[in-house]
Amino acid sequence: MFTWNLAYDKSCHIFETGEMSKVRLIIKGRVQGVSYRYYTRQEAQSLGLSGWVRNLDNGCVEAEIVGPKDKVERLIQWCRKGPPHARVEGVEESWLELAEDGDKNNERFVIR
Repeated sequence: MFTWNLAYDKSCHIFETGEMSKVRLIIKGRVQGVSYRYYTRQEAQSLGLSGWVRNLDNGCVEAEIVGPKDKVERLIQWCRKGPPHARVEGVEESWLELAEDGDKNNERFVIR
């Protein structure tokens, strides 16, 4: 007999019954050239979140994060401090609506 465990599947994505959320962040300060994207991806993956992070031409970093609201909020708190050599001066949050598919087609967190 074959059964599914939808609470946690290490091979692809965390599926939780909690409220799913999506947020876009703009992180300002000394956030480029200090491995900010690498550490953000590492932190997001440890929380089981999906989305992406990228550098912007104006020196900021942009991230889009999808997952259970409590874990998204934990990553936002981490982004306010950042990795050891970063100096975060501010984080702008824009909460977004999930796509009809719940944004589950993007099941990992990547650097763009």
